[in-house]
Amino acid sequence: MEQNTKIYVAGHRGMVGSAIVRRLQREDNVEIVTRTHAELDLTDQAAVNAFFAGEKIDQVYLAAAKVGGIHANNTYPAEFIYQNLMIEANVIHAAHLNDVQKLLFLGSSCIYPKLAEQPMREEALLTGPLEPTNEPYAVAKIAGIKLCESYNRQYGRDYRSVMPTNLYGPNDNFHPENSHVIPALMRRFHEAKLRGDRQVVVWGTGTPRREFLHVDDLADAAVFVMNLDEETYHAHTEPMLSHINVGTGVDCTIRELAEAMKEVVGFQGEIVWDANKPDGTPRKLLDVSKLHRLGWKATIPLKAGLKDTYEWFLKHQNEFRK
Repeated sequence: MEQNTKIYVAGHRGMVGSAIVRRLQREDNVEIVTRTHAELDLTDQAAVNAFFAGEKIDQVYLAAAKVGGIHANNTYPAEFIYQNLMIEANVIHAAHLNDVQKLLFLGSSCIYPKLAEQPMREEALLTGPLEPTNEPYAVAKIAGIKLCESYNRQYGRDYRSVMPTNLYGPNDNFHPENSHVIPALMRRFHEAKLRGDRQVVVWGTGTPRREFLHVDDLADAAVFVMNLDEETYHAHTEPMLSHINVGTGVDCTIRELAEAMKEVVGFQGEIVWDANKPDGTPRKLLDVSKLHRLGWKATIPLKAGLKDTYEWFLKHQNEFRK
């Protein structure tokens, strides 16, 4: 890390951004810059430009995004595509205008086609139709990748992108309807345990396979990728295919996840599957061989990560009540 590196973490209150801040705090000679949404609306181009002009940022971690699960993506498609496109375009363009040479964009594994060959390689991007339930979000994330690639190609910037698999951990969204599968299941099992319920109903058939990465592992990978020297990084990427997958390389069924969650939370009842609800993509497993070749591997097993997340949830559960 260079001396007195001034780093802006966009979205520092979210699960990903807060994990990146925790990881960066372990580095020497780093000044972390953050702004809340009330202080800086990233969909406001003029405000974003003024922020960058005033702060003289050296590096950007672009973790700010509107995110949610299947229900949220189905219910608010316009907000998901508009807000994410605006955030990415404003931050990346303002970074360029203010001569920020290094930026890391945080994407999502949903950028890949619904029926992409498994495990999904970086080269699968734009080779087939997307999963319809979150297509607007995925299109926005693909645009973010292409923004980075375009500024690199035209202006010689060093803007990189990492595509994490399904994430979980501290500061996740535990909203009962708009959350992803791990926080949704964790809250559902926890509240069922408190009520003494005999059953917990889970959406779908339980057969889809998913890969899960603890957010602290992602944050470590993000800092690792950001700080690779250019020769090493570009030796493993291409000018028009510069993103890197981040995951564990291991997946499990949703049924296996639910059973693990039941054990971690201590729910004693039965799991009932509602097959009338959508399953989503049949399988989502990332090919992480490129990141492994670069020298980084995940270190937090799923069971240990779920326990860590549940401990965090218990300390903050009053914050999640409606």
